[in-house]
Amino acid sequence: MEDATSLRQLATTSKKFVRRLATIGENRLELLAVEVQEERERILRAFLLVLGGAAFGLLAGFTLTAAIAVLLWAYSPVAVLLILTGIYAAAAFFLYRRLTGLLRNWQTLSTSLDQFRKDCECLEKILA
Repeated sequence: MEDATSLRQLATTSKKFVRRLATIGENRLELLAVEVQEERERILRAFLLVLGGAAFGLLAGFTLTAAIAVLLWAYSPVAVLLILTGIYAAAAFFLYRRLTGLLRNWQTLSTSLDQFRKDCECLEKILA
């Protein structure tokens, strides 16, 4: 009789453990879905801001270039164009370096990954 009771207790404990594990998995998937949605919105917002900034920056650059070229054209047209080209090349290089730094440090879904690591550690402790 004791064996049947211990088997029932083991089955009950196993069912509770599986239910808890399923609940944890469901919570983690919901967290992952929320983070994916947040990342998508953040990327879209950043893209639109970059697009707007680039458009108005380009317009400002054209206007500034025309103003400088008209102002200094009488002195040396070639020097004016070379100096403006150098300034634009330096700015492009600076922005490229900033972009590569940003992409190198980009962490997608970091909260979900941290939570999954914690769950794995907790399960290892329980099962060990």
